[in-house]
Amino acid sequence: MELQSIMTVHLNPSLPRFSSLSIPISLSNPFYSKNSTSALRLSISRQSHFNPKPLSVSSAAASSAIQTDKKDRLPANVKVTETKEPNSRVRLSVEVPPIVCQDCYKRVLDEFSKQSKVPGFRPGKKVPENILLNYIGEQHVKRATIESILRRTLPHAMSSVEGRALKDSVQIGTKFSEMDEDFSPQDFLSYVVIVDVAPEVKWMSENAYKNLKVVVEIDNEIDAQRASEAELRRRHKALGALKIVTDRGLQVGDVAVLDIFATTIGKDNSGGEKIPFAEKKGFSFDTEDGDYLIPGFLNSIIGIQRGETKSFPLLFPESWKQENLRGVYAQFTVECKELFYRDLPELNDSLSDKLLPGCSTLSQVRELILQRCREVEQTAREQATDNAILDQLCKLIDIDIPQSLFEEQGRQLYGARLLELQASTKLDEQQLASLSSEKAVNEFLEIQRENITNMIKQMLSVGEIFKLENLQFPTEELVKEVENSVAEFKRHNQEYDEEHIREQVQDILEGAKVLEWLREHADIEYITR
Repeated sequence: MELQSIMTVHLNPSLPRFSSLSIPISLSNPFYSKNSTSALRLSISRQSHFNPKPLSVSSAAASSAIQTDKKDRLPANVKVTETKEPNSRVRLSVEVPPIVCQDCYKRVLDEFSKQSKVPGFRPGKKVPENILLNYIGEQHVKRATIESILRRTLPHAMSSVEGRALKDSVQIGTKFSEMDEDFSPQDFLSYVVIVDVAPEVKWMSENAYKNLKVVVEIDNEIDAQRASEAELRRRHKALGALKIVTDRGLQVGDVAVLDIFATTIGKDNSGGEKIPFAEKKGFSFDTEDGDYLIPGFLNSIIGIQRGETKSFPLLFPESWKQENLRGVYAQFTVECKELFYRDLPELNDSLSDKLLPGCSTLSQVRELILQRCREVEQTAREQATDNAILDQLCKLIDIDIPQSLFEEQGRQLYGARLLELQASTKLDEQQLASLSSEKAVNEFLEIQRENITNMIKQMLSVGEIFKLENLQFPTEELVKEVENSVAEFKRHNQEYDEEHIREQVQDILEGAKVLEWLREHADIEYITR
C-alpha cells in the first residue's frame, strides 16, 4: 500500500517560498519568490554539491589552519578506524606508524637545514642534526614535524569519506598540545578527525513523493473577482475628498483618527497589563477595512463622535497572528480625535481615464483590473502550491542533518534578514554590531531551528527527486542565467564568485524542474475559506 499524504496550507502571497541566501539573479520561474528588488532568496542546494574540495583543517590548539596537500607516497600504511556519530558526523581515529613519523621528521630537518643560516655552515650545506636542533630548538622542530605529519596523512585518512565530506566541516579533534606533549619520531602518533558527511535521504515509503495529496486553502481576498472589486473601490476613493463630519457619529464608509489603548482583563475582571501592540495614537482608521482588525472592534465604535471616548471588552481570536494574544480578553479604550466622510464623484465612464489611464469606459476599467487580479491570483496559487508541496516533502523524509550544514543554512538566512533590516531601517554601527554578534546569531539559530531544519529537508529532498527522476534542463539556459547574474553583480559593483553563482543558478533550475514534475503528479485541491 503506497503512502498518501495530505497537507493543508493557507494561501498568503506575501510569504516567500524560501528566505536565506540573497543573490542578484534574473531567472523567471516559479521556484523562488519575486519582490521589487533584484535580490531573490535562494535556498536550494543539491546533494551532489557535497563534493570534497581543498580542506582547511584547524586544530583546537594550533594557531593556524593546516592546508592539506595532495596525496603522496607514504613509506607505510596509516591505520584509520571510522566511527559513525549522530547528525551525519564521522569520527576517524588515525594511527600513524613510526616509519612515517621518522620520514616527516627527516623532511622537516632537511628543510630547516636548507633555509636556516647556521653560523659556520655555508648556505645549502647539510647541518648535523644535533647542531640544527640546538640552533632551531628541539620543541620548534617537534611542532613542525607534527604539522608535517598531519598535512601528509590527512588526505589518506580522509579516503574513506571521499565524495561524502561536506566542505569546511573537517576538524582535527585532538588538541595539538596532547600530540606535542609526548611526541617522538620513533613512536606512533594518534589523532582524531571529525567530519560531517552528506546526509542520506530516507523516504518514509518507496514512492512517497509520487503520491502527494495537497489541499491549498485560499483566503477570500485573494479571489480575483473580490480583489478586483476592492481595487476599483480603492481607486474610486482616491479620487474623492475627505470632509469633516459635524452633525453625526461614525458610520461605515467614514475615516476616523483614533487614539487606541488596551489592557488585558484578569480572570476576576480586574485590570491587567497594557498591550503595547494594540496601542496606537493618531491612527487613521478606514471603516471599510474594519475586517482586518480584531473581530467586534468596528461594531463597538460605530456612532462614536469627535471628542468622544468609548471603552469595551473584546476577545482576541485563536487565529490571531500574535501567539501571546490568542484567546486573551482585553479592555479597549478608544478616543475619536477626528471624523471624516468621503465626498466621492459619481462612478461612471467619465472617470475611466482617471481610474486607469488609457481607458474610455468603466467596463473597460473593470475588465483590465480583473485581468491583472487574475494574474496575481494565478501566481499566488502557484506559489502556495509550491509551498504546500515543499512543506509536505519534509514530512515524507528522515534525514540526519549535519550540524555544519544546519549552521551554514541558518547563517545564510540570518545574513539575508539582516541585510533586509539594514536596507529598511538604516541601522547605525552600534546596532549592526550588536545584531552581528555571535550571541545574536546563535539565538536566531535556536529560535529558527525548526524552520532551518525544514528548509534543509526541502533542499535535500528536491535534489534527491531530481536525481531519482532523471530530470534535466537545457544547458544554454544555465549559461544564460549565469551571464545575467554576473552582469547584475557588475552593475551593482559587487564582488562575486562565478563558480558559486553557477552552482546556485543550477540549484534553482533543478528545483524548478522538480516542482514542475511534482505539480503534474500530485493530487491538488483548492478550497476557499
